[in-house]
Amino acid sequence: MLTHVRHVTPVAPEAADGPVERVYRQMADDFGVLAPPVLLHSPAPDVLRACWSMLRETLLAEGLVGREAKEVVAAAVSESNRCPYCVEVHGATAAGLLGDAGGWLSAGVGGIGDPRLRALAEWARQSGAGSARRRPPPFPAEHGPELIGVAVTFHYLNRMVSVFLQDSPLPPAPAGIRAGVRRTAARIMGALARAGRPPGRSLELLPPAPPEADLAWAVGQPHVAAAFARAGQAVRRAGEAALPEHVRRRVLTCLADPPPPEPGGGRWFDAAVAELSPAERPVARLALLTALAPYRVTDADVAACRDGGADDATLVAVTAWASLATARRIGAGLYEDRTSRAGEP
Repeated sequence: MLTHVRHVTPVAPEAADGPVERVYRQMADDFGVLAPPVLLHSPAPDVLRACWSMLRETLLAEGLVGREAKEVVAAAVSESNRCPYCVEVHGATAAGLLGDAGGWLSAGVGGIGDPRLRALAEWARQSGAGSARRRPPPFPAEHGPELIGVAVTFHYLNRMVSVFLQDSPLPPAPAGIRAGVRRTAARIMGALARAGRPPGRSLELLPPAPPEADLAWAVGQPHVAAAFARAGQAVRRAGEAALPEHVRRRVLTCLADPPPPEPGGGRWFDAAVAELSPAERPVARLALLTALAPYRVTDADVAACRDGGADDATLVAVTAWASLATARRIGAGLYEDRTSRAGEP
């Protein structure tokens, strides 16, 4: 699984100790595997703990929403973000849970037969779009902390995975063999996902943090609210250590006024960081690419950061800070959708 990771060297399980070892142990117990999307964070232990806590307390922890609905949201968000790795994993898990592996695996979220889950998938696919294109939440308000939580987690994770992982967890194979591997993966992942996990276990990994206004959507499920408050504090501090304040401010200004969906040739990103010093531009550009177009991050982008002195921990911190900044904006928008329609029939 470690070979799936690129650009940074994750901590090997046999070498893990302290906070990293505690996360690895929880992940093995609760997820059934040491998942590369989480492992890639291990060069920055506080960010690793934050990532695991968000993932565990939304996707894995028992609550009001069934795991199959959460996996549908995870796969649909991943599809919208062009993250084939996460689509493969969570599409297979959803297929295994729904017992309709053939239809799901051949048609993706479009193959969902259940109207409720199909509406949830469409909501999730549009969750990162502008307010005019987003769909009304197709679930009761009390389900918001878990379902918005899964969406926010995967808007975060998809960006990190796009930068640091290969395109698929499956080995290259002819189409016929690959279809069989995917069916087997669906059975295995579905079986692993059927075991319930009590909420709150990961909260011990990070210190308490005060609630923040843009996380209002999490109110109602204490373990979700606590996980995001603690994770947000950890990632913010990592970002502060990796990026000067004026660089972070520049990136956040750009996120508030993003470019068209496909800014040509990277020119927009170059212009966005042009006012910064030459030494600051590579990491600022990496942060913006991660936030807005992570599938466009190249080896050259990472190499430019390395040339400026960025180590593995810095690369993880910069990208995690940018990814979570974007994901939290999306979560706040989804909460506004929910509250603005609260009085509608």
